[in-house]
Amino acid sequence: MSTVRPRAITGISSRRVVRPDGVAPGTVLIAGGRIEAVVPERIALPDVIDVGDLVVSPGLVDAHVHVNEPGRTEWEGFDTATRAAAAGGVTTIVDMPLNASPATTSRAALDAKISASEGQRAIDVGFWAGVVPGNAAALIELARAGALGGKAFMIPSGIDEFAHVGERELREAMPVLRDHGLPLLAHAELDLGAPAPADPRSYAGYLASRPRAWEDAAIARLIDLCRETRCPVHIVHLSAASALPRWASSP
Repeated sequence: MSTVRPRAITGISSRRVVRPDGVAPGTVLIAGGRIEAVVPERIALPDVIDVGDLVVSPGLVDAHVHVNEPGRTEWEGFDTATRAAAAGGVTTIVDMPLNASPATTSRAALDAKISASEGQRAIDVGFWAGVVPGNAAALIELARAGALGGKAFMIPSGIDEFAHVGERELREAMPVLRDHGLPLLAHAELDLGAPAPADPRSYAGYLASRPRAWEDAAIARLIDLCRETRCPVHIVHLSAASALPRWASSP
């Protein structure tokens, strides 16, 4: 006759536990690596750590992190990126696909990135896939391997091996992402021609170098493609307030 052993309960107790109703004394009870309950009193048990006045709060998730390993680890790798995140209260990061070499645009590249991170992840790490010209079929394998979505640039990314996509490539990739329940993340700019000359040393000149019309046009195109394909779309780096009314009113 087999017996089921109860899971060992551990926990963290503090005078300042962040709960939906405010900050107050409490204990976070943990079993099997998962939170079982957050109780509104401090519990004294052998395996419950009392941290006094230290704040116990939910961890943050940073879904837009550029970890450059493998290939450009000197910029920043998984060791320093995840330890720095942990020090700031971030317990999960999701890595962008373009700064490592190779870029995360194939299953082999994702496997290489995961392998490079082994033994260096101080926190949980997820991965975005890259959407580039010609890799719509590769997105299927990336999705099956656990990629959380696909990132695309609509203007040159600055990384030669991560080329930007146009409307045709997005029409190929977005149904694949949709069918796997994944979103498209888009750097939304369309090059509408050279902006008016401006002094690059001034802040106004810098702003003029990337006109809001470029972003407005890209977002308008993404809204149309979202309606057409029914693929969820997330705009990264939103900076043009003029784009908000159209985006907010889209079904």
